[in-house]
Amino acid sequence: MIELFVDSLLRGWDRNLAYAQKLVGDLSDEQMIAMPTLAGGDAIGCNHPAWLFSHMNVYHPVIVSMVKGEPFDDPKDAPFGMLTKPEPDASLYPTRDALIGAFESGHAAVAEALQAADGAALDAPMPLPRWQGPFPKVGSMLGYIMLVHESTHLGQISAWRRVQGLPSV
Repeated sequence: MIELFVDSLLRGWDRNLAYAQKLVGDLSDEQMIAMPTLAGGDAIGCNHPAWLFSHMNVYHPVIVSMVKGEPFDDPKDAPFGMLTKPEPDASLYPTRDALIGAFESGHAAVAEALQAADGAALDAPMPLPRWQGPFPKVGSMLGYIMLVHESTHLGQISAWRRVQGLPSV
């Protein structure tokens, strides 16, 4: 049963990776930090791709640590955690190539950890207190953090592309 669960997670995980690569494959480093503005010039406050990839990349080592039963810091407190906001300053972010490279490496590390996991690892209690209510076990968090959280942010990049006048992928 664990193999079926892991296989289904990794199928969605692989699709997210392929979609992410398409979403930013044609962007320049300058476009990665572009923030849409209103007619008056005020920024809309939309999450741009550089922040979104920086944010999603925070979660890959967290997932690996959860699956391996290792301690980890709350990702909300990380640089690019949920308490931060996108800034239009390119110096705050790695290049597009570095961001997507980290994303690809993070995806590979998560897949490797999951493929090596056993039922006990996924049945372990959720170690992060603020996640324990909705996700009491490590395994109960994986569908959300790997698929829902990441897909939500990839959808933001898709919407950002359209606002920027770029084609869908």
